[in-house]
Formats: sequence, structure tokens, C-alpha cells
Amino acid sequence: MSNMLDLEPGADDLTTAMAVDETLSSAAASRRRGRGFETSGDSRDNVKTGKFDSLRAGNASASAPMKSIEGWIILVTGIHEEASEDDVKEKFADFGEIKNIHLNLDRRTGFVKGYSLIEYNSQREAKAAIDETDGTELLGQQIHTSYAFVTGPPRNSAGGRESERRR
Repeated sequence: MSNMLDLEPGADDLTTAMAVDETLSSAAASRRRGRGFETSGDSRDNVKTGKFDSLRAGNASASAPMKSIEGWIILVTGIHEEASEDDVKEKFADFGEIKNIHLNLDRRTGFVKGYSLIEYNSQREAKAAIDETDGTELLGQQIHTSYAFVTGPPRNSAGGRESERRR
């Protein structure tokens, strides 16, 4: 009578059910949703105190220009929407050889977005361009120039606009 159904649970059936239940609970415990799930409390302490990894170099107390990978890039803002690349190049060519110039257009309107990125070979050329053209006019509109990459002092706040909200 090997085809008969055993209706009385035995000790073997109970241990098998417990083993299956343990396997399911351990699988559910290992699959978690969300972020982190670190066992150490170090990461939470760092978040509360605002200590994060940083790429700032040694003496970052004063803002200083940084070189990009290829050259020194300056940011020109306040450019007239109908300015052409030739207009911008003509204004900034006097300070040295321009390696690269970006004059981005608005896709919707087709006009200039109002800023330009100009790359020079040396810091001397970039500094001369900034000093001579900041606050001058291009096509009747005042422009402002500064370095595109700058190291600044470390911020005391945790980030974002948190400090502005507290005022």
C-alpha cells in the first residue's frame, strides 16, 4: 500500500516544514529594497554631521582658478541672443589664441542662450581676457566674464539650499 496518503503528521514532516520556513525567511531577509542597509552606524553619523567625501584640494580657503583638462576656460555671461560666434571671437581674440569656443543655442527659439565658454592655452591669456572684458559691452549688452572652473572655500552647510531656508 504505497499509494496510500498518510494523514497523520510525523516528526519528519514537521522538521521538513521548519527547514522550508527558515529558507524562505532567510531569502526574504537578504532581499531588501531601498538604499544602504549597512550594518555599521558610521554612514548615518556622517549624514547627520554633514561629513561627505570631497574632491577639494589642499588650500581651498580662497577661490582660485582651476585648469580644465585641455586649457583654461572662461565663462562669458550676458551675451545678446542674436550674437554670432564671430562676434564673440572678435571680442576675445585680442588676448591670445582661442583653442575652442562654445556658443550654445536654445533649441526651441534658435537664439543664443546668453552665455559662452572660451578656452585659452595659458592662464595668462585667460586672466587678461577676464580683466579686460568684464563689465564691457558686446552688441549693446553688458557682459561679465569669470573662470569656468574655480576652487572655492569649503561650505559649512550640509548642502543644497538648506542654509537659505533657515534664515
